[in-house]
Amino acid sequence: MDRFPIGLNTYCLRAMRWHDQKLLDYAAGLKLDAIFLQDSIDPGTNDPAHWKEVKDTSARLGLHLETGTGGSLPRTPDGFDASVKLLRDAIRRAAAMGSPLVRTLVASDRQSLPPGPVEKHIDTMIKLLRTLRSEAMDAGVKFAIENHKDLLCQETRQLIDGAGKEFTGSYLDTGNPVFVMEDPIQTVETLGPVALTLHLRDSVVYETRNGAAVEWVPLGEGIIDFRRILARAREICPPLYVYIKPITGRPPQVLPYLEPDFWKMFPDARAADVARFMALAKSGHPYEREMVMEDVAGRSSIEPYAAALQYQQRDHMERSVEYAKKSLDLGIRWRT
Repeated sequence: MDRFPIGLNTYCLRAMRWHDQKLLDYAAGLKLDAIFLQDSIDPGTNDPAHWKEVKDTSARLGLHLETGTGGSLPRTPDGFDASVKLLRDAIRRAAAMGSPLVRTLVASDRQSLPPGPVEKHIDTMIKLLRTLRSEAMDAGVKFAIENHKDLLCQETRQLIDGAGKEFTGSYLDTGNPVFVMEDPIQTVETLGPVALTLHLRDSVVYETRNGAAVEWVPLGEGIIDFRRILARAREICPPLYVYIKPITGRPPQVLPYLEPDFWKMFPDARAADVARFMALAKSGHPYEREMVMEDVAGRSSIEPYAAALQYQQRDHMERSVEYAKKSLDLGIRWRT
């Protein structure tokens, strides 16, 4: 594509506690091309009448819309039917809202995976997705598997290829790879050919005494080379929408990869891939601008911290959108 259309991911504004209509108006006010409704808190989230309202409003505002659900890997065999229902409901909601895809993921992070080897979890997800293959295809949607903090990129690709690319693809996120010791460029190279949607998030990565620390920051303020990422995406990705996704306000997380026990979680990590990540960490440094660290469970509801987090999330979104437009040359509608 000569120029990617641009949108925002609403999860980055969760502290605002906005309902869907307000989020749609906000995206339109920024002259964006699209919106990704992620983890909506609207009281009508499960109401089919609301789904139609969202579809009609996004069409009136000229916004392409995408949406989905959360993690769907059943933790036990008894949970398989519940996972089927979760995705079945998500198919109905996405189709009614006009979304061409249903976002889902395996687990929130590596530590949250159930007991057993990763290969077992991949097989379970393949079985789950194939159970709903005909329903998804009949509804005209595809499952977009987010590369989260759970699987390595080659494992996510194995899941997508195993399930079937005719109804499954990648929700390609550039912020999560650093949490599994990947250079985001490698993730794009692996998942780009099967990408359905692309979400940009920046990070700082830097060496620590026992490994490396990672932290999400506003777009353009970290060490991720988005110009290189987008150039590669233009070469290998199908036509897609690019979403700005600055999840900030969380403390740096240390990956203690110099401690032997750490590698028990990543028995299949490849030395060459880890070396690329270590080179990224060696070139990085801590975030040097102000940051309110209040996106922490049990704290963001306390005033005045909640107000500070709200201000920061909106400011970081608008800084990131501006960087995407002016520095990365993304988006179409804002130019007119």
